[in-house]
Amino acid sequence: MTAPQPALRLHRFAVPPALALMRPPQWVKNAFVAAPLFFTPGLVDATNALKVLLGILAFCALSSAVYILNDYLDRATDRLHPEKRHRPLAAGTIAPARALALMVGLIAGGIALAGALSPRFAGIALIYLFVNALYSLRLKDVSIVDVLLVALGFVLRVYAGAELIHVLPSVWIIVCTGLLALFLALAKRRDDLVKQLDAGHRGALKGYTKPFIDTAITAVLGGLLVSYLIYTTDPAVMERIGSTHLYLTTPFVIAGVLRYLQITLVEERSGSPTTLALTDRFLILTVFGWLATFGLLIYG
Repeated sequence: MTAPQPALRLHRFAVPPALALMRPPQWVKNAFVAAPLFFTPGLVDATNALKVLLGILAFCALSSAVYILNDYLDRATDRLHPEKRHRPLAAGTIAPARALALMVGLIAGGIALAGALSPRFAGIALIYLFVNALYSLRLKDVSIVDVLLVALGFVLRVYAGAELIHVLPSVWIIVCTGLLALFLALAKRRDDLVKQLDAGHRGALKGYTKPFIDTAITAVLGGLLVSYLIYTTDPAVMERIGSTHLYLTTPFVIAGVLRYLQITLVEERSGSPTTLALTDRFLILTVFGWLATFGLLIYG
């Protein structure tokens, strides 16, 4: 184990090990909590915006706690990984006891904030925490189940955000969210295989091959694009949102999916969906194009 250092270099910036352990770049995933409010323009006001913002904060705390648990359990195998060996627990830049104390504090703070917002929201947050704890402790080693649980985490975020503003999310938004997250999880498993990692690093990999994952990705993406098209042409959705031209956002979805597929199958560097979403210019442009078009249609 390397000697403890005062700070850890994350990408180009030196950050304290405790902060790096919480993985701030991954907090972007919690933006899914805001999806129900974004897709319900009639409920957008300062009160609901504040609720959703605090809900995102609660999920940031809980998701960081899950990352700490995962890193604590995997610290030995992470030392053998070309990238994960730089994580604070694997690198030895933070003591395990301190990491666990931080995890407990994040859980307590996240649940307290969730409970103050809404008991039902807190219930969904607890389910999220329980599912991810099971994932970290055992189920991440079970192929297929592992990627399904990753997708479930995103779906729970959407349901939690809907609970904050007291709406029932469209079934197609739930389906699209689940399929998108499933695609990203499969792409990440493929990246593990490309890097020739074995079951010693991640037990679930023994149940995957590149041909299997490529076939699964094809099926999932077909379902995702069809589901999104149905969503944009669903009369009930168009009535709720107040626009009959949602289909105009489809080209951005197709372009974004094809770009990520290119990264996965051609460039073979789909290991970190969050990093790609924050650094790949093509993906950034498709996301902003989608957001701008959607926002113009429902708020313009």
